[in-house]
Amino acid sequence: MLDAAEKRDRLPDAPGVGYKPQHFARIMADPGAVGWLEIHAENYMGDGGRPLAQLRALAERFPISVHGVGLSIGGEGPLDADHLARLKRLLGWLQPASFSEHLAWSTHDSHFLNDLLPLPYTGATLNRVAEHIDRVQDVVGRRMLLENPSSYLVFAESTWSEPDFLAEVARRTGCGLLLDVNNVFVSATNLDFTPHGYIDAFPLDLVGEMHLGGHDEQSDDHGAPLLIDSHGREVADPVWALLDHTLDRSGPRPVLIEWDTDIPDWPILGAEAARAAAALQRVAA
Repeated sequence: MLDAAEKRDRLPDAPGVGYKPQHFARIMADPGAVGWLEIHAENYMGDGGRPLAQLRALAERFPISVHGVGLSIGGEGPLDADHLARLKRLLGWLQPASFSEHLAWSTHDSHFLNDLLPLPYTGATLNRVAEHIDRVQDVVGRRMLLENPSSYLVFAESTWSEPDFLAEVARRTGCGLLLDVNNVFVSATNLDFTPHGYIDAFPLDLVGEMHLGGHDEQSDDHGAPLLIDSHGREVADPVWALLDHTLDRSGPRPVLIEWDTDIPDWPILGAEAARAAAALQRVAA
C-alpha cells in the first residue's frame, strides 16, 4: 500500500477539479469524489501570502497537477527565461504529480497575448515545438504533458493531422500528452470532423491526464454552429458521451473538471466530479 507521500507523487485514476480559493474550506472538510487538484502555474509564482499557504496545505493531502498557460510553447521566439525560471522554482518546492502546457502560442516579440492561439501543423512548427519542449523539460527536470487545443480555423499549410502531430512531438521529446475531450468536441464541431474518429486516431497510450469542461454555443456569420471553449458551465452531455468512448479505448485515467469562469458553488462542481467518478467506475468494472 502506498503511503500518503507516495500517493501525492502521482495522479490517481480518479476525478480532479481545477482548484479555486473560494472552495478551499469545503475541499479540506469534505472533497467528496475529488481525488486530486489542478492549479494554474501562473497564479502561484509569487512569494508568500495566503495563496501559497493554502496550496501548501492542499499539497499535504492531495496530488497536485500544475497546468501552465503562459509558456507559449508554439511561439516563434525563444521561451521567456524569467518565466521558465519562476516555473522551475514552483515545481521544485511543490513537487507536483503532473505538469502540463498547451500546444499553442501566446507571445509575439515582447508582447503577451491573453489567448491561446493555434498553430499550423507543419514540419517547421514540429521542429520549433519539439525544441521548446526539450528546453522546458531540461530546465524543470521533469516530463511535461502537452494538451491538444480547441480550434476555430484550419491552416491551409498544415501537412499533419493533429493526432499525428502530437504523437510525433511526443516521440521526439519524450513528453506525455494531455487529452482535453471537450477541446476535441469543440474542434470537431467547428471544423466539421468526427470526434470519435479523432479519439480513435489519438495515441491514448501516451495520455497522462484528461480534461473536461463546459463550452458555449454560438453561430458563425453563415449560421453554422460555433462552439467556444469557455470553461464557464457544466460539461455538455455529448462531451460526457465522448469521454465514455475514450475511456472504453484507454482504460481509466485521471479526469479533470475545468470550470474557470462564473465559478459555481462547491456542490455543483462536486456533482460534476461525481459524474466523472461514475464514468471511471463503469470502465474499471
